[in-house]
Amino acid sequence: MTQQTDDAGLAAEPTVPPPGQGGMTSLPPVVAAERSRRGRKPRPRQTRVVIKKVGPWSVFRFSLLFYFCIMLVILFALAILYGLLGAIGALDSVTKLTRDLFADQSFEIHGGWIFSRLAAIGFAMVILWSFINLFLAFLYNLISDVVGGVEVTLAEHRRRG
Repeated sequence: MTQQTDDAGLAAEPTVPPPGQGGMTSLPPVVAAERSRRGRKPRPRQTRVVIKKVGPWSVFRFSLLFYFCIMLVILFALAILYGLLGAIGALDSVTKLTRDLFADQSFEIHGGWIFSRLAAIGFAMVILWSFINLFLAFLYNLISDVVGGVEVTLAEHRRRG
C-alpha cells in the first residue's frame, strides 16, 4: 500500500497496488501456503483457559440488570394477559362469580392494586436473586482456590466470505 501526496504536499488517500506488483496479496503467505499444501482452510486456533476467579461486584451488577429485565418481561406479559382477559369479559365473569359465591357485593378486581403488588414482589425478587448470585460468586471463588477453577476451551471464530 502506498500513499500519494497532492501538489501541496498533503497526504492523499492511500492506493493499493494491483496483485503481482508488490505490496499485499489477498492472503498472507503462511495461510496461502497452508491452503495450497492441504487444499483446504486451516482449522481455527484453539486455546484453553482456566477461570480461577469471578468478580463479585460484576456478577452483582449483571444479576441486577438481568433479573430486572426478566421482571419487566413478566410484568409486561401479565399486563397483556390482564388486558386480554378484560377484553373478552373473563374478569367481569370472575367478579360476578365471586360476588355470587361469597355474597360480597363490594368485590372488584383492581388492576392497579394487583400490578403495584406484583411490581413490589418483583423488585424484592430481583434483589434477593442478585444477592444469591453474589453469594454464589463468593462460593465459586472459594472452591476455585481449592480445585483450581474451571477449564474452558476458546476457539477463534472465522467468518465466511
